[in-house]
Amino acid sequence: MVFRFAPGECRHDIRRPACYLLAVADVFSKAKRSQVMAAIRSRGNKATELKLASILRQAGITGWRRHQRLPGRPDFAFPRHRIAVFVDGCFWHGCPRHCRMPQCNRPYWDAKISRNIARDRQVTGILRAGGWRVLRIWGHALAAPKRVLSKITSELRSDPKPCDHHEGNK
Repeated sequence: MVFRFAPGECRHDIRRPACYLLAVADVFSKAKRSQVMAAIRSRGNKATELKLASILRQAGITGWRRHQRLPGRPDFAFPRHRIAVFVDGCFWHGCPRHCRMPQCNRPYWDAKISRNIARDRQVTGILRAGGWRVLRIWGHALAAPKRVLSKITSELRSDPKPCDHHEGNK
């Protein structure tokens, strides 16, 4: 029988006696659990996306779309300018200033975050090879909206010839 620990519980936490850990029998095999979890698709970090959307609206910046069907599913895209914007969460994307790895199961988390970073680099490369410019904004950067706006408007202004034939801009 496989036991799964309740969220937030750590079987290696020496401050809590084992009898306080909440264990629930998993009804799926390890392979089936992996399949079920892989099928769950997130729509991103809603709080950070809504914050950036609010910043863009307040500044009067238009022409952006959310959740475009592009490699890596950027959080925002400016199709006419071919700019993809990702808002990367500090923990999941390995922010050098704010990512604090859990001490419990450290090898797993080190590998997980490393894979996320490698995937981010790969997605950036694929988009650039397809003619897109990629902006990656750390989640903590949204606390300084003027800096974020400066970064985005600088990219928008540096585009000498917007793409008029892109799908949806006819």
